[in-house]
Amino acid sequence: MTFREIRYDVEDGVCTVTLNRPDRLNAVTTTMLGELGPQPPGGPAAGSAAPRRPAARTADLAARRRSASAEDHRDGGGIVTLRVFDMTKPVIAAINGPAVGFGITLTLPMDIRIASPAARIGFVFVRRGVVPEACSTWFLPRLVGISQAAEWIYTGRVFSAEEALAGRLVSRIVAPDALLPAARRLALEIAENTSAISVTLARQMMWKLLGADHPLEAHRLDSQAMFWTGRSADAREGITAFLEKRPARFTLRPSADLPPFYPWWRPRPFRSSRD
Repeated sequence: MTFREIRYDVEDGVCTVTLNRPDRLNAVTTTMLGELGPQPPGGPAAGSAAPRRPAARTADLAARRRSASAEDHRDGGGIVTLRVFDMTKPVIAAINGPAVGFGITLTLPMDIRIASPAARIGFVFVRRGVVPEACSTWFLPRLVGISQAAEWIYTGRVFSAEEALAGRLVSRIVAPDALLPAARRLALEIAENTSAISVTLARQMMWKLLGADHPLEAHRLDSQAMFWTGRSADAREGITAFLEKRPARFTLRPSADLPPFYPWWRPRPFRSSRD
């Protein structure tokens, strides 16, 4: 695959997608959104390729069009974050330097965020006369709570990695030169030790159940998933490897072996507010 404004690499079961406009501090462009999004005009998208490549177990991430009316407009950032939300693989963000606007809202549907002390984060939209985008008003309160989300959104200030850690937006802070190796070690820990099917199901169970109104919904879903996974080849291998005191060799892949009830949620097609 050839991209202009991102780098895309797969090695040892880890897909690394790097925003690649260093001369512009990786500021977002329509080209970058297209390369990250599901169906960019005229070329492939990293966001579409990564979930389907059997070689990639985790993703480590460090299309706008003109509309005739507000009702028909689709925010390009939201197209990307919705794609990440539905991915079958866990996604880790490594934040090193400024992450302002889409630079930070891009990371919100990702599963884990790690930052260096050089990170500077800002949901600056209200200081520019616009509103938060990329579905961030859905993701951010669920990640950090409504009060913390409101403070960062309403002030629009740029804050430090330390404040992000205190607010639980990032899970840890590591030195700049150790940031990518730390993200990669975490990705490899997942890729080398777990069942890809189990991780895919667990990821979507947690994310999709954020909107459930009762724990009974989780009980229904994990009962079904446990019934299916407990009878799978990966479960047999996991138990055998444990008893034989050796690393497990899981063979099932999300690209071909997901259970028949996946996806269990109804697709949400975008409709204009006039529909």
